[in-house]
Amino acid sequence: TSADSFCETPGCGRPASMICPTCIKLNLPKAHFCSQECFKKYWPTHKMCHKVPTVSPAFSGYTFSGVLRPAPVTPKKIVPPHIPRPDYADHSLGHSKGEESSKTSNASIPIYSAKQIEGIRKACKVGREVLNEAGKAIKVGATADEIDRVVHEACIERGAYPSPLNYYGFPKSVCTSVNEVICHGIPDLRELVEGDICNIDVTTYVDGFHGDLNETFFVGNVDKESKKLVKTAFACLQAAVQLVKPGTMYRDIGAAVGKVARDNNCQVVRTYCGHGIGELFHTTPNIPHYPKNKAKGIMKAGNVFTIEPMINMGHWQDRTWPDNWTAVTVDGKRSAQFEHTILVTEDGYELLTARENEPVMKWSEELLQRG
Repeated sequence: TSADSFCETPGCGRPASMICPTCIKLNLPKAHFCSQECFKKYWPTHKMCHKVPTVSPAFSGYTFSGVLRPAPVTPKKIVPPHIPRPDYADHSLGHSKGEESSKTSNASIPIYSAKQIEGIRKACKVGREVLNEAGKAIKVGATADEIDRVVHEACIERGAYPSPLNYYGFPKSVCTSVNEVICHGIPDLRELVEGDICNIDVTTYVDGFHGDLNETFFVGNVDKESKKLVKTAFACLQAAVQLVKPGTMYRDIGAAVGKVARDNNCQVVRTYCGHGIGELFHTTPNIPHYPKNKAKGIMKAGNVFTIEPMINMGHWQDRTWPDNWTAVTVDGKRSAQFEHTILVTEDGYELLTARENEPVMKWSEELLQRG
């Protein structure tokens, strides 16, 4: 039993007082229930979790660009019903009506009120705490599935919904992108090995607002090229953030990122952009990270958005695995990324997802090193 656990039965959410004995017997993630009644009610669905997870048959015959391979993915986790949820959380396909109506109405870039900014700031603070907890779980032999469990539980402990969960069908509570994975990696049962790099991308939804950030970590003894790549990705975000203030054109971010990447013999991914964030997970503005882009808009005090350049060792082009989420480099070479949610202030910016006592980004290899 666990006082911090909640009943797995959808729509219940009461504190759990028992654990499925079959889960214990099979050494699977423990499923908690509040009573025998709930256990019996949910058993026809829950028992499917006892099947040994397998890799999706969609990968059969697929030609991979690099050495990484998918591993089995465990079932989606439950969020207790007392936790406020985004509009896509319970949609059968994970669609966000708010985002879709925002796109069709050609909405302008939001300028948030002081009250809204406080809400976003709170979500970002929780997101930072959750990422810090997830970072502690990284080590040789740990699985991304374990990192997902840590993130999920850390969110629930803080009354937060893990924003990736069911977003357009995403099956997990965090994105974990290893080595040649650029972004949107699905946490699975592959064990991290010595020399990996692993990005953890956390977004938390707290009382109606989202906060989004990510960092790339070193797993054990990482080669010099990979260390240089990760440091370059950090420097790219640093250069972009320094431009944030009222009057800056959003399209100018790409030139700053592109120069740092180019100076370090790296390339910038073009498919994925930074984005506005707040009551919606993704909204205006769109912020490409590459030079000579056509992003619209000028920064104004009260704008909130992410900057999250994805930096590749080799070619900038990407491709997507048959799971329809995992974006990888076309040449199998490694990719790294860092992300902050940023508020435009009257005279500059505020990193809403900053590390504690680090209002301006500072490179530290030690903070990213794991065993």
